[in-house]
Amino acid sequence: MPHDHLRVLAHPLRMRILSLLTGTAMSAAEAARELGDTQANISYHLRRLHEASLVDVAEEVQIRGGRAKRYRHHPDSGRRLTSRDPGEEQLLTKAIAGELLRRAELRAPARPASLTDAELWVDPELWARVLKQASALSQELHDAAQPPRTPGTVRVSASLALFELTAEPGEPR
Repeated sequence: MPHDHLRVLAHPLRMRILSLLTGTAMSAAEAARELGDTQANISYHLRRLHEASLVDVAEEVQIRGGRAKRYRHHPDSGRRLTSRDPGEEQLLTKAIAGELLRRAELRAPARPASLTDAELWVDPELWARVLKQASALSQELHDAAQPPRTPGTVRVSASLALFELTAEPGEPR
């Protein structure tokens, strides 16, 4: 994996591809149709995601005399990604924020939602428990993901970023 392994996630289209491939395996052509992009562009991004071990080849299928790979994203693959480079973490955070802004424009009016933004001081035991609950919630959503437009499903957005903050300059830790 290249040293900039978190940077592979910093591209907004790659974030969308990962979300799309959580619910189903798709070829570059299928993903391109779903995302409204070119097959060549999606193929490029799929290769980068595959190199970073974020998508797996789920199957190879015969299509019009050729073979097409169908890729699938396994959400737990992201746990293998770590970085001590604050610049990489910042890029990923910006990509997630950008994706949240894109999705906010698609928000269904007058539908139930949960929005929280807070900078808090909490007990370390509570913090550890909340992190565990958030991981379980994320896993439940990813496990339940279905292919796009599956009858009986609703399209939802889920962005969760929980992290401990350092002290501000001049503050005691």
